[in-house]
Amino acid sequence: MGMISEFKDFAMAGNMLDMAVGIIMGGAFGTVIKSLIDDMIMPVVGHFSGGADFSALKINLGEEGGAAIGYGLFVNALIAFLILAFVLYMMIKGMNAAKKAEEEAPAAPPANEVLLAEIRDLLKK
Repeated sequence: MGMISEFKDFAMAGNMLDMAVGIIMGGAFGTVIKSLIDDMIMPVVGHFSGGADFSALKINLGEEGGAAIGYGLFVNALIAFLILAFVLYMMIKGMNAAKKAEEEAPAAPPANEVLLAEIRDLLKK
């Protein structure tokens, strides 16, 4: 039972749970971004590029219907990556700004120091 309790302590540690939540949220976020790219952005890009469907672009290596290099799918994946990287950059930039503002805020002195200062001021009178 010792090994199971050690694993339970490890799995329930705060960092482990935070990481698991981050991975699950990242997967869901990736799905949303993929849908945004495939269903909203690429049709607009295709419309302005003469109706081209990037996902269907490929270079046939031999006869029709044989092996092909699907570079259009790569273009879709690259655009999705760039948008995801930009969104994550903006999120991290915002979090860092909020953290910096929190660190720069003056910290209140401990209650015992405030009390001692009040006693000192009363004794001066």
